[in-house]
Parts: sequence; structure tokens; C-alpha cells
Amino acid sequence: MVLLSLDTSSANGSAAVVRDGRIIVERAGDAARTHAERLPRELMDVLDAARCSLDEVDGFAVITGPGSFTGLRVGLATVQGLAFARRRLVYPVTAFEAYAEHAGREYPTAIWIDAHRGEVFATLVDGAGRTLEPPSSRPPADTLDAWDATLAGLPRVQFTGDGAVRYRDVIRGRVGSRGALEEIVPLLAGIAGEIAEASPGRGIAPHAVVPQYVRRPDAELARDRRTFD
Repeated sequence: MVLLSLDTSSANGSAAVVRDGRIIVERAGDAARTHAERLPRELMDVLDAARCSLDEVDGFAVITGPGSFTGLRVGLATVQGLAFARRRLVYPVTAFEAYAEHAGREYPTAIWIDAHRGEVFATLVDGAGRTLEPPSSRPPADTLDAWDATLAGLPRVQFTGDGAVRYRDVIRGRVGSRGALEEIVPLLAGIAGEIAEASPGRGIAPHAVVPQYVRRPDAELARDRRTFD
């Protein structure tokens, strides 16, 4: 099975080709250019690097969020368009799932994604992938406050994600030696493809794919503010 996989949840994002559960090619995007400027060329480039044609692609994996609202919309629209035209299924994978898969199962994992505006999209899962703290969008210190009772019962927690790297000082100041911080932010497209390959039942029609925002888009919040001003 050949999967073409895309992540546009962050400024750089990534694209990958996964064949039979193995990442053949994976590349980070150019954060100096918008996803709208780079797509779908980025996907064609990884196909060329993998010596694979679009006709050989059996399905499309995509990170559905949370992350950049604009990036997610562009990425999902690109994948939906390609999948619809090729009559292929789309395999949605959340950024939380991809980060948790990368982190492994040895310890509970706190996934922090930079939500900008001084907030993080965050969730806490145990070693089996079960949710200990549901997805939220809060300032880093407020996130740790909300998790206080759960964290108190855990001898060790692994923090991962670009939000964890950005707010490492908050984590270290509050969690101390019990918090292990992954300093390198992994690319997610390849991981999404591996997850999709391992769970073919998640494949759905292109029109059924929806983003996971966690927080309402900024445009909606701005519209509400204008309504009440």
C-alpha cells in the first residue's frame, strides 16, 4: 500500500511517501513560504523523490490538527481535492496521535502544540494511549494548573511538541525532574502515514474529513467581538 501523507499544522509542516508501513521519503516544508504557495508542489516533489507516480498512490494520510487554522484548511483542501479526483480514501490522523506515537509507550506523554497568542493546544495520554487530560487550549501555566491533580500521581511525564519546546522554562519550573522534555520536534507526515497503514479502517471519503481545531478559529472570535462591540 502506498500512502501520500501531508502535515500542514505548523508553519513548516512536512510531506511523505509511506509504502507498506515504511517511510520512503519525508521532507520538511519551507516555513518562509505559505502552504498555499507550496502545495500541491510539495507533494509532487516527495513523489518524485520516491520514484512514485500519483497513479500508484492508494490513499492519502493527513494531519487534521490542532495547529495553524489557515495551514490546516489549505492542507485538508489539497488532500481532499487529490483524493476526490483519484477516487481514493483519506486517512485522518490528529497531531496529538502522531506525537504520541512518536513518543512511544514507556511513560505518560504530555503533548503541547504551539497555539500562538501565548497558549498551547495540549493533551495528556498514558502509556497505552488513553486520554488522562482532554485536549484544551490554554496558557502553559494554566494548562499545568488544570492538570495538577493528574500530574501529582505520575512519577514521570514526557513532554513533546513545539509548544513544549517553546515553553520549556514553564515546564521545568513547575514539573521539575519528573518532566522529560524532547527538544527536537519530529516531522509528522511520515508518522501519520505509518498510523494510517496500521489502521486501514480509518479511511473515509474525502468530504467526510474535518479539522480538529480545539480552539475556535481567530476569524470567528474576531467576528464575535465585532458583533458585541
